[in-house]
Amino acid sequence: MTVLIKGGTIVTAEHTWRGDVLCADGRIVAIDKDIDAPKGAEVIDASGQYVMPGGIDPHTHMQLPFMGTVASDDFETGTAAGVAGGTTMIIDFVIPNPQQNIMEAYNQWRDWAEKAVADYTFHVAITWWDDTVSKDMETLVREKGVNSFKHFMAYKGAIMADDEILVNSFSKAIELGAIVTCHAENGELVYRLQQKIYDMGITGPEGHPLSRPPEVEGEAANRAIRIAEVLGVPIYLVHNSCRQSLEAITRARNEGQRVYGEVLAGHLLIDDSVYRHPDFEFAAAHVMSPPFRPPEHQELMWRGLQSGNLQTTATDHCCFCYEQKAAGIDDFRKIPNGTAGIENRMEVLWHHGVSTGRLTMNEYVAVTSTNAAKIFNIFPRKGSISVGADADIVVWDPEATKTISAKTHRQNIDFNIFEGMEVKGTASHTIANGKVVYADGDLKVERGAGRYVDRPPFATYYDAIRKQTEQKTPTPVIRRDKPKAVKGSG
Repeated sequence: MTVLIKGGTIVTAEHTWRGDVLCADGRIVAIDKDIDAPKGAEVIDASGQYVMPGGIDPHTHMQLPFMGTVASDDFETGTAAGVAGGTTMIIDFVIPNPQQNIMEAYNQWRDWAEKAVADYTFHVAITWWDDTVSKDMETLVREKGVNSFKHFMAYKGAIMADDEILVNSFSKAIELGAIVTCHAENGELVYRLQQKIYDMGITGPEGHPLSRPPEVEGEAANRAIRIAEVLGVPIYLVHNSCRQSLEAITRARNEGQRVYGEVLAGHLLIDDSVYRHPDFEFAAAHVMSPPFRPPEHQELMWRGLQSGNLQTTATDHCCFCYEQKAAGIDDFRKIPNGTAGIENRMEVLWHHGVSTGRLTMNEYVAVTSTNAAKIFNIFPRKGSISVGADADIVVWDPEATKTISAKTHRQNIDFNIFEGMEVKGTASHTIANGKVVYADGDLKVERGAGRYVDRPPFATYYDAIRKQTEQKTPTPVIRRDKPKAVKGSG
């Protein structure tokens, strides 16, 4: 299929210019002014619009089995909702159960994802440790195109990684040339606070943020960063929500450490008052971890993006409908954690970021696409408008308006955390793998059209780190002779 995008303004993370983009066989084959349309090409008139790399959501959970239920968006419906909002690729998570064979879990997620309508790849969570896990990490990096491993520092008694697991996994990652990622919350503190708050008689959703205050996130973020520092492995912290974790990231980056931070669209725009809403369904629909924070944290998260100390935006898209959330109607600890957002991330960030002057258009492209592609080693194949790159493109109409609502969204969930929000600036067309999959409100997706994307390890970088570490390690001085007595010493 050949697609010609004519007359638009091309916006990348680095440059902005007028030009046409020609796509054929799934790749961008030409970028120039006044390209003549080849015979049979589909032509998109992008006059007055912006042509940008398709969004990359580096944090989703499609079809996730969690807390006794399964996320309501699967890989088909979730990626379809994504392309409707301009997102052309996701990085999802393989999450083995404790003691489950890592490759068995990986193969299960690969099977589930075969119905995706847009490209995808996986982080793999390390939830337990023995020699087989170490060997499976080798297989994943060397044969399966995985270069990132996830660690949940929360969810005690389930998938929580303690310090022993962190040290073992981080050490293996640096050996293999992989990056580590962490969900930073002190799981022991959360567990104890949940019990304390429940015993106090606070059983509704308002107990959720009380049991996960910013301090538990900040402590875990700092601990993970310092373990990574000692072992020399780059680290990526997911869904930062508060001042404390941002300060830990900023301090480490100022010291020269390779630390990357992600923030969710929801944490930028929604505050903790939602948990005090009198309607249980409304409050429970917002239960996710880390929870939404008081307003002062949101402004700091925006500053983190502006300063470059936070590099990516995501959604942690993990849908649970009202019926599923009701499992915790008498106990907030049993409310399945998760909210949606993949369909709306690009538009809410444009409206509240670019339109307000918080972000330039180029910074917007960086935090919604390019930075994720660079951090996870798939740039310039993804996250760029360049000859040879995958033809994953969004044509953005800055004048189009809409009101976000669960009644009209394509996400498979009966609630939208951005319900009623009016936004200006939306996708008019989305091209994935060189095919027009969304055009002026019409989805044209194909089940199974999405491809698994290999991500190579960071061999050159890690070799350099190992050499630096070896150079800094002092040669031990071993004294084997008995010290001589000093005259006059009593």
